[in-house]
Amino acid sequence: MIFGIPFSLGGYLSIVLSLVVTLAGAIDASAAGLTVQHGSRATKGLAVISTPNGDKVFAEIADTPAKRAEGLMSRTSLPPDHGMLFIFSEPGQWTFWMKNTKISLDILWLDTDGKVVHLESNVPICTRTDEGCPRYHPSKKALYALELRAGMAKRLGIPKGTVLEIALP
Repeated sequence: MIFGIPFSLGGYLSIVLSLVVTLAGAIDASAAGLTVQHGSRATKGLAVISTPNGDKVFAEIADTPAKRAEGLMSRTSLPPDHGMLFIFSEPGQWTFWMKNTKISLDILWLDTDGKVVHLESNVPICTRTDEGCPRYHPSKKALYALELRAGMAKRLGIPKGTVLEIALP
């Protein structure tokens, strides 16, 4: 008995564990460099793209020539709130194709301010084995390109001209 209250070690540990969990929830995980959970998927190391209406997309980052060349090739699925953000060294009219890409995509090109300067919706997969897959490129220079599952740009309300907020890890 402690302070006149019946006590058991299990009860004490339960109280301590509850306090730890409560305090841990109050810590800003992103500021502490911890993995942030979104649904059941971890988002550590992903860019967070925010739309004007508050939706968020968690994007893998393709910021090297090797990562940009591979992109989303060979993937068979992509969660609706996930994508890939291509970051280039300078603004340009960067060309994309769908060779070896197994899911249809929306491709959004963004300028240095995060404004969508070009959008290709529902880009189909290309099953060709030669180099003849169609190529897609923006009409204006872009520093970023964002690939989303086909139809997500429309679903998230992201037409050409929309400014997206990009938070890099």
